[in-house]
Amino acid sequence: MTYILIIVSAIFVNNIVLSQFLGICPFLGVSKKIDTALGMSGAVAFVMTIATIVTYLIQVFVLDAYNIGYLQTITFILVIATLVQLVEIVLKKVSPALYQALGVFLPLITTNCAILGVALIVIQKDMSLLVSIVYAISSAIGFGVALVLFAGIREQLTLIKMPKGMDGTP
Repeated sequence: MTYILIIVSAIFVNNIVLSQFLGICPFLGVSKKIDTALGMSGAVAFVMTIATIVTYLIQVFVLDAYNIGYLQTITFILVIATLVQLVEIVLKKVSPALYQALGVFLPLITTNCAILGVALIVIQKDMSLLVSIVYAISSAIGFGVALVLFAGIREQLTLIKMPKGMDGTP
């Protein structure tokens, strides 16, 4: 039951983008087409999940063990940056079209505060590793849902006739 509550809460109630306002930059940049929104959602989900696992293990077995918790933020940022580089290399080999579609926004995952935010929330709320993984995956799904919904709205707006004063960015 606890896991279901975490899943529903992270996806719908405490959505990382809509309620906590984390990860807005790639959210706004990649939400013009549903295809790129899905690709970015997948990349963010992968990085967020792996980053949460790795940062949790580093926190427990290195930072807490050696009493160097003050290095938490810089350590987490370095882990996230490394994972994004790995995702970029894999996407370039596996899906060049998606790699081109994501363009400059793929490296922006490095600075996506949603990923760092989830890694820090997991530590602050003293979650176990399994709960952390469920929370990270659920938060990534919530990010993807918000991104795809917003992309759908933006695609729909391009198909309808808008008054000139309301067309484009307000």
